Amino acid sequence: MAEQVSVMEKHYTPKELADMWGFSENTIRRLFQDRPGVLKMGTSFRKGGRGYVSLRIPASVAGEVHQEMSR
Repeated sequence: MAEQVSVMEKHYTPKELADMWGFSENTIRRLFQDRPGVLKMGTSFRKGGRGYVSLRIPASVAGEVHQEMSR
């Protein structure tokens, strides 16, 4: 389970992790959108169209997901 994330910890964008891990940005978004510790900015709903949520993924959370996927 996620421990408390440090404010000074490196945070990745979905694009950065997608490039590092060789996945699509959409796959990274799906993997992390509901994870505790991930920063979410924006809105998922917008009148007249789709909203947009920016994610910032702490290195510790990315490490946890990577370990889970490696099992």
